[in-house]
Amino acid sequence: MISEFDFRDLEASKAFYQVFCGLEVCHERHDGGKTILWLAEKGREQEFILVLIPGGPGRPQSEKDFSHQGYAMESREAVDAIAEKAEREGCLLWPPRQEAYPVGYYCGLRDPDGNAVEFSYGQPLGPGAQT
Repeated sequence: MISEFDFRDLEASKAFYQVFCGLEVCHERHDGGKTILWLAEKGREQEFILVLIPGGPGRPQSEKDFSHQGYAMESREAVDAIAEKAEREGCLLWPPRQEAYPVGYYCGLRDPDGNAVEFSYGQPLGPGAQT
């Protein structure tokens, strides 16, 4: 699966997804003066790719817009650690909280372009999934 996003600041977005999501550049190409980056989790390059394309308008989401990409974490403590790091970096959107099934325990961050990114534990997919 490939997901493409247009970003205003390619380097800031690349750093965010490397630091917070553990993604690595798995492909880089230059097209018409633009650098286009493909990022993926190491060893999962055939499953999901996030494509960063520079020059986008940004995406400041409203408070009631809960669209986001999500990452399953291995524990509640891992969610807390991401939230603490995000708070220090000034990009924490939703502090950690527990919601009823299927939402589970999660926090949210805001990437450099304004996109919401969720980190969760205990959802139906990923570590801690309830059956």
